[in-house]
Amino acid sequence: MNRVAAVDVGGTTVKAAVYEPAGDSLKRVAELRRPTARGAEPGIAVADQAAAMIKELDETAGPISKAGVVVPGVVHNGLAEFSANLGFRDVPMADLLAARLDMPVVFGHDVTAGGVAEHRLGAARGFGDVAFVPVGTGIAASLLLAGRPYRADGRAGELGHVDIGHDAVCGCGATGCLEAVASAAAIARRYTERSGIPVDGAREVLARQGDPDAAVIVAEAVDALAAALRLLATLLAPEVVVFGGGLFEAPGLLERIDAKTQLTFQRKPVLRRAELGDEAGCLGAGLLALGADQ
Repeated sequence: MNRVAAVDVGGTTVKAAVYEPAGDSLKRVAELRRPTARGAEPGIAVADQAAAMIKELDETAGPISKAGVVVPGVVHNGLAEFSANLGFRDVPMADLLAARLDMPVVFGHDVTAGGVAEHRLGAARGFGDVAFVPVGTGIAASLLLAGRPYRADGRAGELGHVDIGHDAVCGCGATGCLEAVASAAAIARRYTERSGIPVDGAREVLARQGDPDAAVIVAEAVDALAAALRLLATLLAPEVVVFGGGLFEAPGLLERIDAKTQLTFQRKPVLRRAELGDEAGCLGAGLLALGADQ
C-alpha cells in the first residue's frame, strides 16, 4: 500500500500524519501532535523530532514508503535558510532528515504546501491565481499563479514581514511588520501587555465582547490584515484569497477585513475561509511526498 508520512513543523506544534491516496484526495490513516522541540541547535532538535515521529508512525500505521516534511520560513534546495519563529539559519534540513530516516524524504515549505492542499483539495479549487494566507504563530502567503506555486527561490510570499506602518519590533528584527500586530500570537501577547490579563490565545481575545482593550487590539489587527490584502490585490491580483488559522473561526472577522480593504481599481478577490483547517500543511506535505509539484 502506498502510504506516506507527512510532517508539518509549526512554531508551537509539530503535526504528523500517515496518508494513503483515495481517488482525487488523501485518506488520513493516523496522526500525531507534539510541542515543537527546542534546543541549543534548533535545526538538529527539529530534525530529530520529525524523524522520531515518522518512525513512530511507520511502526504503528505503516509500512510507509516515503515522507514529506515542511517547515516555515525561507526554504530553498533542501536548506532552511531562515525562520524567525524557529530560530533557523542555514539549516541543511533535507540532509539532516535523510541521515535519520531509511526512506526517501522530500523537504519543503509549510505555507506553500498548505496552499497546494487548499488549491487541490480545499477552498481554492477551480481558481488559477491564488493566495493562501494562514494566520498563526506567524503569517505568510502561499502564492499560486496560473495554478503553479510561485516561490522565487524560497523568498516569495513572506507577507508577515511587509511594513504596514507601526513601531512594534518583529521577531525578524525589523519594525512595522504585519506579523508583529496581526498574527494570532501577536494578538494574544499585545492584549495581555495592554490589559494585564493573560489569555489562552487570540480567539479568546476576539471573544471578549465589550472589552475595550480587546476591541483596540482586534481593530489594529483587522486594519493590518486589510492593508496586506490591499497589497496582494494591487501587486498580484489573485482571484481568491483563502485565510487560514483558528482566528478565522471568529464570526465576522473575514467580513471586517473585507470592509476595510479599500480597493478602488484593483481586481477584488473572492475571500474564503480555509476548508482544511490546521491539517492543510500536513496534507500538502503528503502531496509533496506523493510527487505533487511544489
